[in-house]
Amino acid sequence: MQLINKKNVPFLFLFIISIWWAFYYQSSSSLNDFGASNFEWLYLIDGLIVLPILCFVCLSDKKEAATKAVAYACLVVFIASFIIPEKNKFILTYLESGRYLVLIGFLFIELMAMATLIFAVKTSLKRKVDPDKTINESVEKIVGKGMISQILSFETRMWTYALFSNRINREYFEGVKHFFCDKKDGTKSNLLGFIIIIAIELPIVHLLLHFTWSPFAANIISALTLFGLIFFIAEYKAISIRPVSLTSNQIIIRYGIFSPLEINLASIESIKINQVFIPRNNKIRRFNLSGIPNIEIKLKSSDLSSDSSSDSSSDLDYIYLGIDEPAAFIRSCKELMNCSLSE
Repeated sequence: MQLINKKNVPFLFLFIISIWWAFYYQSSSSLNDFGASNFEWLYLIDGLIVLPILCFVCLSDKKEAATKAVAYACLVVFIASFIIPEKNKFILTYLESGRYLVLIGFLFIELMAMATLIFAVKTSLKRKVDPDKTINESVEKIVGKGMISQILSFETRMWTYALFSNRINREYFEGVKHFFCDKKDGTKSNLLGFIIIIAIELPIVHLLLHFTWSPFAANIISALTLFGLIFFIAEYKAISIRPVSLTSNQIIIRYGIFSPLEINLASIESIKINQVFIPRNNKIRRFNLSGIPNIEIKLKSSDLSSDSSSDSSSDLDYIYLGIDEPAAFIRSCKELMNCSLSE
């Protein structure tokens, strides 16, 4: 088994060199001639030359490699501004000002891409087709298939449900029967509670951090909290719209705004009611926000299928669901499984 994915090598390299050179620059020992040899180019060569080369070596998609190389370069300059002593900054002084131009450019491109994407999705939703397929197709037309498209599909799904949930009908989704999860153990009410708590806490914590710590830190933390608030709003809306669907040969699990997971009916060994708490496990996937999941699906093998944006589903033994009508769901699954066997 491969311990380290080749795609993760650039990030791992960045992490290691940042830790090492931070120790080098901040220590006073024979390693750096007791602070007299804190040359900035030592870290910059690793971060701005070796790291981009690694991106192109380890990533087959050159567009993705170039994007990561530029992003990592900005991150290297940002880290260098903290770990390299002020008296040793010469080249870095110019790079620090230049990184903001790059970040502004990236932000502009990202906003333009998202605006185009949202417009494309909004237009496509009028066709009354499966919203998941609409989002995936819109994203892949712009960036192609790959990790970036998976991330953008998630982001687009979040913004779509946060802004345009009223344009999405339950009946648009693929499947002959649909089941929902929003009423089970007050799932939707709990999400609303989180939204209210975050909305109340956001301005209070922002002011507290602004005056007691740092305005910059307050802005960063508030921005991340606001992103989390938008996520919960999208999740709150999506949980009652996106169904767990049955087709003639599959179960399509859609839960909140996360990527759908498709299970072949032929790969199911058993399906039954569950009444016990299920701890986390690498062999288990849980789709349940409140209480105990009420359905257990035992798989014959890891014979699961998923689209390009779906979660990784390899090596799973069990899937647990929290469904509003568990008995009806199990009955429908067994009817379809018997029909597929008779055929």
